[in-house]
Amino acid sequence: MKTKNIFHRVLMITLPLIWVSCSDFLENEPEDRITKENFYKTESDFQAATGPLYNKVWFDFNDKFYYGLGDGRAANLYAPFSDYVYPFTDLTETGLTGPLVSAWASLYNVVQQSNNVIIGITDSQVSATVKNKYIAEARFMRGTAYWYLASLWGDVIISTDPRELVKNPIVNKNPLKDVYEFAMRDLEYAAKYLPETVGQSGRLTKYSAFGMLSRVYLSYSGISANPNSGTRNQEYLDLAKKAAEKVITAGPYKLMDNYADLFKIDNNNNSESMFALQWVPNGDYGVNNTQQAYFAIGSDVTGDDAAWGYWTRASYNILQEYESKDARRKATWMADDDFYPEINKSNGGYTVDHSKDFLTVKKGVVGSTKDNPKTTRMNSGLNTYMLRLGEVYLNYAEAALGNNATTADAGAVTAINALRLRAGLGTKATLTYADIIHERRVELCMEGQYWYDLVRRSYYKQQEVINYVTAQNRGVITPILYDSATNAVSVDASKSTSPRAIGVIDATIFTLPYPESELVQNPLLRENPVPYEFKEERIKDLF
Repeated sequence: MKTKNIFHRVLMITLPLIWVSCSDFLENEPEDRITKENFYKTESDFQAATGPLYNKVWFDFNDKFYYGLGDGRAANLYAPFSDYVYPFTDLTETGLTGPLVSAWASLYNVVQQSNNVIIGITDSQVSATVKNKYIAEARFMRGTAYWYLASLWGDVIISTDPRELVKNPIVNKNPLKDVYEFAMRDLEYAAKYLPETVGQSGRLTKYSAFGMLSRVYLSYSGISANPNSGTRNQEYLDLAKKAAEKVITAGPYKLMDNYADLFKIDNNNNSESMFALQWVPNGDYGVNNTQQAYFAIGSDVTGDDAAWGYWTRASYNILQEYESKDARRKATWMADDDFYPEINKSNGGYTVDHSKDFLTVKKGVVGSTKDNPKTTRMNSGLNTYMLRLGEVYLNYAEAALGNNATTADAGAVTAINALRLRAGLGTKATLTYADIIHERRVELCMEGQYWYDLVRRSYYKQQEVINYVTAQNRGVITPILYDSATNAVSVDASKSTSPRAIGVIDATIFTLPYPESELVQNPLLRENPVPYEFKEERIKDLF
């Protein structure tokens, strides 16, 4: 298998690039090749430079790892014949696992491309006000990438200048706490300097940064206290609550009325979308959303397009989470007798027939090019959610609960009930952690988030999460009986189960192995991390 290490990606990324226009928020087609010497002259140059940060650099992360790790490792789905899912579900990945290697590469592409943009804009002669806005956009991307790197690998290399890695690719990694603080500094800068509103649909606002900060502060609250102490740092819980509240009370975002509408192409960049990857309809490989090909059960869904999702299925464990009549199940998983009018429109819609013993993925499956002209082979045309308002509601509730057993915080209860009412469910008067994590799992299922929720919990209650993962019984693939009308699921005892070998479940599951190619190129990754030397103060006037 061919791999590329950080050094080679830096060489690639510091050379002139062909810029790729984003789905519908960059109006002008890109010109040919650009270099620092003939670019970064005007605001339109800055818009073109930041455009690929919304798609191309994230492609290998989105292609398989987004859901293979975020949902597969969390046991929301299983795919026993797909080597981009089962190593994560089975907890048997290595430094040679393809999607793991690709995700590392993609996240560092985000980092280094953001660095190039920051350097190019900083050195330009445009006004500071304009420069700060686009530097903030790049720092948002870099900070988000470092949140992923920290959550996945723990200690990683912090880089702000690709040219330094070209000179010397053998460098020390930095400790987890420093990586989180670096991400927070980037996102705090973004919250200060990104605009309140944007003229181009799909671009970031300052509230996008506040929303991402609510996620990162929540994670850090468990790290900054004593490790595995059972409690979180109240200062960062308060910051997470304030950041989420800023979005909810002052931001321009609103919940969509219908949950299923969130995942239709015509609703890309909707009122709930705060940061989404912008894939190009009819775009070339590398700026396309391939996920439908891996999810769709067959060509009756996609027409003549690829459809390899027959064995990419909902786990028994996730199906147990759905309450009766929860509308989110049908929008996420296809069960027998479910009807989708937006698929196979020419024949009056699509009714699912799975022989009643499994469910396949719906979220991300949009139909054929006949159903929507923005869909082409291996490209659904659907944006990928990286952050939406529903998550910020959940972040607020979790921060409000904090270290308490229950909360009746009015904002938290209102937030959770808004999501439940949209799903067709009853309301709650008080909330526990179990209530909140349940809502997170079903609300954000197949949006690549649940594993990170478990990692966040493991920072301060590690053994609890180890016990939880053990109890998921990942080694058994269970034929099921499912009632799509009531979301009732049970084991089909008449059919045999297929045991699988599962890796050791202990503290090591919470960090991934470094790609083998990186260890060969940079043996210092095997050594203890070295503290990062910060050269700027934290921004402290955001709230």
